[in-house]
Amino acid sequence: MSFLCDTAVRNNGTIETEKDRSLFMKIITGVGAAVLDHLNLIEAYPKEDGSTHITQIISQGGGACATAIVAAHRLGMHGQMISSVGDDETGQMILEGLDQEGIDTTMMEVVAGGISPHSEIMVNPETGTRTKFVCNNTLPPLEWNSDQIAQIKNSDLLHVDGTRYDNAMAAIRYAKEFGIPVSVDGCHMEENRELNRKMACQADILIMNARYPKLVANTQTTEEALEYFAAWGPKVVISTQGTKGCLAWIDDKIEVFPAYSVKTVDSTGAGDVFHGAFLASYMKNGDVRRSIRYASIAAALKCTQVGGRAGIPTEQEILSYL
Repeated sequence: MSFLCDTAVRNNGTIETEKDRSLFMKIITGVGAAVLDHLNLIEAYPKEDGSTHITQIISQGGGACATAIVAAHRLGMHGQMISSVGDDETGQMILEGLDQEGIDTTMMEVVAGGISPHSEIMVNPETGTRTKFVCNNTLPPLEWNSDQIAQIKNSDLLHVDGTRYDNAMAAIRYAKEFGIPVSVDGCHMEENRELNRKMACQADILIMNARYPKLVANTQTTEEALEYFAAWGPKVVISTQGTKGCLAWIDDKIEVFPAYSVKTVDSTGAGDVFHGAFLASYMKNGDVRRSIRYASIAAALKCTQVGGRAGIPTEQEILSYL
């Protein structure tokens, strides 16, 4: 199937092989970043204008939205992605990685001559923290044909990351039209802060990183920002704080949830896995506190392996800590 001469929607048969599975699982559709991460393990961080040795390079699927969808899928939801890649080798690897996870990629667009988004990530061996160098996404906006719109309509939840504002807002409009709840990953910042507020206020589930709340709400503290966002009516308002855990607005007050302690190898994708795990849990039981603890464990265990996806734990592994 195609629309315009240079863009095509994939049809890899995934929707058929996953069809029976999705009949009894909650369906989550992601609209956002699907990229390829090149993870460079280095001897030590060099000073500026210095150098270091790369000891290992690992290529793995990444992207805030795609990794969240993979995590949710592994933990019991049926995952679908609507995004775009180029027709280059990187795009093929992105799609193959999602296909191997069982994600429905039939509505992904493949842009002829396009350059697929990718990242170079330097992993600090001493701390497990990472520094990212991201190739800008220069692909055109999604075309939004009737099949892509229908995929949102037939979902139980839409998850967006805002890395492409135009795509995210279009998906949100369709979801609102069909009464589908919206999860927003508050991570990517538009220069125009009003655009960030416009997207955040559409969320039913709003989970943000540590920087996003104060910058978008224009408050002095994260606590004030969460109260500000909660006044808009979302059922869930959370700010993840890395090794400090997370803050959540629950029952008209701030609650603090500590992080789980692990030996961190690589923090890449920890926040994305938190999103996916939280959504998988919350869509099953509707319990915010339990879902936060569940997601915190998932994010911590992810950090014990390199890359955003390799370390995503199983349901059994999470429950053994819960």
